[in-house]
Amino acid sequence: MKNYLLCYDISDKKRLAKLAKLLEKEAFRIQNSIFLLLEPTSHEVDILVQKIEQCIDKAHDDVRLYTIKSNGFHFGSATNLDEPFLLI
Repeated sequence: MKNYLLCYDISDKKRLAKLAKLLEKEAFRIQNSIFLLLEPTSHEVDILVQKIEQCIDKAHDDVRLYTIKSNGFHFGSATNLDEPFLLI
C-alpha cells in the first residue's frame, strides 16, 4: 500500500477549521497544513477526496495529495514529492 502527503492552503477560516477537523480524524498532522495518510486503500482515498471536496471552495482553495514514492518513510528525512498524485 502507498502512503500519501496531503497539503492545503485554504483562504477562509471557517473552511480551514472544517477541513482541519476532518483531516485530524483521517490522518496524522505533520505541520499546520500538512497531513500524512498511512496506507489507505484506494477506496478510502476516494471517500476522503469526496469529503474534502464538500469542505472547500475549488475557486479559492488549494488541496494537494502526493504519493510518497518509497517502501517506507523516515521522519527527519526528505521525501521525493516531484510528482503529485492528485490535485483538487
